[in-house]
Amino acid sequence: MSKIKSGDYVLFFYNDSKKWLMKVSKKEQFHSHIGIIKHADAIGKEFGSRLTTNKDKYVYALKPSIHYYVMKMQHGTQIVYPKDFGYIAARTGLQTGQKIVEIGTGSGSLTTFMASIVSPRGHVHTFDVEPKFMSIAQKNLEKAGMLKYVTMNKKDLKKAKKMPVVDADIVVIDLGDPWEVLPQARKMLKGSGFVVAICPTMNQLERLSTAFIVNEFSDIECTEHIIRNIEAREGKTRHSFRGIGHTTYIAIAR
Repeated sequence: MSKIKSGDYVLFFYNDSKKWLMKVSKKEQFHSHIGIIKHADAIGKEFGSRLTTNKDKYVYALKPSIHYYVMKMQHGTQIVYPKDFGYIAARTGLQTGQKIVEIGTGSGSLTTFMASIVSPRGHVHTFDVEPKFMSIAQKNLEKAGMLKYVTMNKKDLKKAKKMPVVDADIVVIDLGDPWEVLPQARKMLKGSGFVVAICPTMNQLERLSTAFIVNEFSDIECTEHIIRNIEAREGKTRHSFRGIGHTTYIAIAR
C-alpha cells in the first residue's frame, strides 16, 4: 500500500466544492471552515485514509490524479481542460513511448497530461517564446512530477529553418494563428502522424481548416466538447447549475 510521506502532494477532500491540493509537511497545518487539518495526521497513513479535524469533520487524504493537478495549477494563460484531454487521447491514440511536439506551452495543462500518458518511455518536446509562461509551466510540471518527461524549449518555430524534432507521433498547436506553423508541423511528423490544434474561436477554426487542405492534411475533424454535470441525490436528481461550457474547439488532422 502507498503511504503518505512528508513532501508528497495530497488532495484533502471534504466535498465536491471543498477540496485542497497541498504539499504535506510535518509542521504545517491548514485552517478552514471545517476546522484544522494537521499535515502530520496524514503522514504515515495510506492514501485514501480518513482524517478528522478539530471540529469533528472528516476529510479524505487522496492521491491526486492528473485531473486535480491541472484544475489546481497556476494559470498564466487559458488552459486546456480535462474534458478535452480524453477525446484528444482517444482520437490520436496517445500512448506510452510516443514522441510528442507541442507548439505553445502556455500554462502546461495539456503538456502535463500528455507527459503522464507517454511516460516513462516517451517524451514531450514543448516550445514557447514567452519566458514568464514557461516558468509557470515548469512549476506546474514539477508539481505533478512530469518534468522529467518533458523538454522545454524557448524557440519560435514559425521562423525555424531546420526542425528541432523529427518523426513525431503527434504535434499539438496551441497558438492564436495555428495555420502559420502547419508546414513546420508536417516536417516534424512521421507518416500518418496527427496534428491537433486548440482553437478558442470559430474564425480560427475556419481559417485552420482551409490551411489543412492547402498543406495536404487529411482525416480532418473539428469538434467541441461540453460536459453537463448531474447532481445525483436520492429523490431530487437534476442537472447541475454549475459547469464549464465552451472553452475551445479541437481541430485534428493527419
